[in-house]
Amino acid sequence: MSFLQNFFSRFNKKELMNKFLIVGIGNIGDKYTNTRHNIGFLVIDKLSEILKSPLSLVKLGYRAEGSYKGKKIILLKPSNYVNNSGKSLLYWKNKEKIPNKNILVICDDLNLYFGNIKLKANGSSGGHNGLKDIEEYLKSNNYSRLRVGILNSKKFNKTDYVLGEWTDEEKDDLNNIISSSLETVLSFIHNGIDETMNIHNSKNLMDENI
Repeated sequence: MSFLQNFFSRFNKKELMNKFLIVGIGNIGDKYTNTRHNIGFLVIDKLSEILKSPLSLVKLGYRAEGSYKGKKIILLKPSNYVNNSGKSLLYWKNKEKIPNKNILVICDDLNLYFGNIKLKANGSSGGHNGLKDIEEYLKSNNYSRLRVGILNSKKFNKTDYVLGEWTDEEKDDLNNIISSSLETVLSFIHNGIDETMNIHNSKNLMDENI
C-alpha cells in the first residue's frame, strides 16, 4: 500500500471513530409527545436545541447533524414507532458508517425508578420492545444504551402506563432528568463509555440485577 493510501486509510478510520449516532426512541405523533414512552425523543429534541442543529424529516426518521468537542454527532428519532426502531437505526448506522461502539440509544425503562438513569455498554433489552427490535436488526446487543427510569408504581397496566402522560408531579422533575441525560450523552461522546458510567450512573433499588 502506498504512502497516500496508508494516510487516507488512517484518516478515514479516525474520522469514523469521531462520528457518533445518538438515537432517541419514541412514537411519532402529537398524541404521544407527552407520554412516558417518548422520553428518548425529549432528550434528542433538547440535544438538537443545544447543538443548534434542527431536526429534519429524512428516510425512516428525523435527523440532525452537529458537533461537540471535535466529534461529529448524528441525532436520530426513528419514525417507525417504538417497537420498530431497529430498521431506522441500522439504515443510518450503515449510511453514516458508524461503528456499534459509537451508537447510543436513549429509551424509557420500567425497571428503573422515575428520576434514575443508567448507562450500559451492552446487555439485554430488559423487556423493552424497541431495544429488542434494534438487537434483531443489528444482530448484536453490543451497543450502548441510556435507560431513563419511568417507574413510579408497580400497580399498573404496562401498555397504559408507558403510553400515559406525565403527571404534574413528574413534570416538575422532568427538566432535571432531561438535563442529567444530556450530561451523560455528552460525556459518552467526549469521555467514552467507561468513564461516563463511573461518573453518571445512579444507584436505585431495582437496577442491581439488570
